Amino acid sequence: MKVELYDNIKLKTGQNASVVEILGNHEAYIVDVDLGDDYETITVSNEQIAEVIS
Repeated sequence: MKVELYDNIKLKTGQNASVVEILGNHEAYIVDVDLGDDYETITVSNEQIAEVIS
């Protein structure tokens, strides 16, 4: 699956997130996870991404 900067993604945990930085050669991503009224910035690998939403 192709993940680009600023894509909206769904993690395998069921959470939605926005890609804010691509690390290496698309090996990992820094994402902002939507927590409702707030967000949490985490690093995820390709294996943790269920799908690209948009």
